[in-house]
Amino acid sequence: MKAIILAAGRGSRMRRMTDDRPKCLVEFQGRALLDRQIDSLRAAGIQEIGIVTGYRREMLANRASREFHNPRWAETNMVSSLACAEDWLSRERCIISYSDIFYEPKAVSLLMDSRADLAITYDPDWLEIWRKRFADPLSDAETFRLNADGTLAEIGDKAGSTQAIEGQYMGLLRIGPAGWAEIARIRDSLPDDTRDRMHMTGTLQAIIQAGRMPVEAVPYRGTWGEIDNETDLQAYERDITSP
Repeated sequence: MKAIILAAGRGSRMRRMTDDRPKCLVEFQGRALLDRQIDSLRAAGIQEIGIVTGYRREMLANRASREFHNPRWAETNMVSSLACAEDWLSRERCIISYSDIFYEPKAVSLLMDSRADLAITYDPDWLEIWRKRFADPLSDAETFRLNADGTLAEIGDKAGSTQAIEGQYMGLLRIGPAGWAEIARIRDSLPDDTRDRMHMTGTLQAIIQAGRMPVEAVPYRGTWGEIDNETDLQAYERDITSP
C-alpha cells in the first residue's frame, strides 16, 4: 500500500507562518508537520509515499518517493490536487493524508486493515478537542452522521447542534481503485469551475448521495490534531502531547 500527502496549498490562515514555506513545514513541538506524517506512515508499514505539491514546491524536493505537482494549486481545491496522483490511485489502494494534521501510526493501521474501497477515520470524542480550539465548537464543526452498519450517512454540512455530530473527520482516508473510479465519475459529471472547487467532504457527501458505494467510517481515539491557524498551535502546545 502507498500513501499520498496533499501538500499543494499555502494555508493562508496561518498568516506569516506560511509566507516562506508550505503549510506542511510549519513546526509543532519542534518538528514539521510533514515529518510527523511521514514518520507515522512509515511506522505503520508504508514505505512508498507521494506528495502533491503546489506552493513553494522546491522546499519539498526529495522529501518523498514521488512528487505529484498541481500547477493550478492556487485556483483549485483539494480533490483536484488528489487527481494529480491518479496514476497511483487508479492502480492500488492508497492512504490519503491532509498535510496540516498529525496522528499516531495506529490511525494509519486502522485504515490499512479496512477492506472498503473508501474509508475514513473519525474522532468520536471530537468535542473535547474542539472546545480547546474554539470558544464556540460549532463555529467550525461539520455534520457527521453514521448508519447503523458504521458507514457514513452524512458529512460536511453546517451543524446546528452537537446532536448532528457523531464524530469529526480527521483528514485521513483510504481510497482503492474502485473508490477512485467513483470519485472520478462524479468529477467528470461536473462543469469545470465546479470541479475545480470540489473539496473532500463535499465529494464524500456526493458519493453518499449517489448511493453506489458505501464509505466506511473507522473510529479512532488516539492522539491527533489539525493545525488550521496559529491559535491551533497554541492550543495543542498547551494541551496535547503529540506523537
